[in-house]
Amino acid sequence: MSAHGPMPKSAWIFPILAVLLFVAVTATGYNFAPSVGGVLFAAVLLVILFGTVFAAVHHAEVIAQRIGEPFGTLLLTLSVTIIEVALIATLMLGETEVPTLARDTVFAVVMIVCNGLVGICIFIGGLRYREQDFQVTGANLYLSVLFVMATITLVMPNYTLTTPGPVYSEAQLEFVSVVTILLYGVFLYIQAIRHRDYFVGQSGRDDDGVPISGGMLGLSVGLLLVSLLGVVLLAKKFSIVVDAATAAIGAPPAFAGVVVALLILLPESVSAVEAARKNDLQKSINLALGSSLATIGLTVPAVAVAAHVLDKQLVLGLSEQNMVELLLTFVLSMLTFGTGRTNILFGLVHMVVFAIFVFLVFVP
Repeated sequence: MSAHGPMPKSAWIFPILAVLLFVAVTATGYNFAPSVGGVLFAAVLLVILFGTVFAAVHHAEVIAQRIGEPFGTLLLTLSVTIIEVALIATLMLGETEVPTLARDTVFAVVMIVCNGLVGICIFIGGLRYREQDFQVTGANLYLSVLFVMATITLVMPNYTLTTPGPVYSEAQLEFVSVVTILLYGVFLYIQAIRHRDYFVGQSGRDDDGVPISGGMLGLSVGLLLVSLLGVVLLAKKFSIVVDAATAAIGAPPAFAGVVVALLILLPESVSAVEAARKNDLQKSINLALGSSLATIGLTVPAVAVAAHVLDKQLVLGLSEQNMVELLLTFVLSMLTFGTGRTNILFGLVHMVVFAIFVFLVFVP
């Protein structure tokens, strides 16, 4: 979907379908079960859910055109984060407890974004333009906060002494949640106000917003809220379908985290790739790395609160294999974003690391 031109029909049809599907399922008391009818329901649910997520991102983009960059990118990221928190909390804290889902999803987001999405954007941009420029200072700010957040949430739980890993004690989890929110809040202040110029491209081009009628803006705000509500309402049914699919194909527990990560990242990924094709790699980086920061800075504290309220255990520490993959991603990202210029080889290397991650999910 594009934020330009007339509103596509799918931008309002899917949010309405999401709410209607929830009402119909609730009214009829339908319970999903693996069968021919269940497969049909799962297919309809996934189509509507994906369409609603795309609709939410479209309306966020329309609003973003009014408020300009980098606020537009922040709105996109926060909208997707709301969806992510709803899906993770529902799956992890549902009837079938999955205490590792938050960890698996956060790790999957980092790997998908920092290797898969970044690699594709750099590779596509390199094919069309040979080299692309971006703000080194802005990229370094992203990476510095991301490295700290990922380490204290995904690695440190394995090495604490108060409780045996891979979990934090209640006090430790509270402290880490506050620290991640603080880091993310300060980063938003730096990105949106104090050093806004670090995130708008070396050419000095900055989107200050484009004229959008008040009626269109109001409609997009309303439909954005309906879209987010629709995803939250369908999250429970989605969790049941994911559990059934995981059991049916004999997939490892980490598979559910990858599915959730792909669902929430797909719309932003489309926007990031499109920006790279238009020679705006800076926007691609803002979307990609911003997703990782929002996932850790907002999702982990939100899930921690939910786990505390419902008295559920939250497993955060990664396995040794995953920590090696994370370390490799850190080192590679520093090399890629250290010069301010990219080419297809950087993109290809990132995509290879992403392929390794996906392969090891199924063949650990």
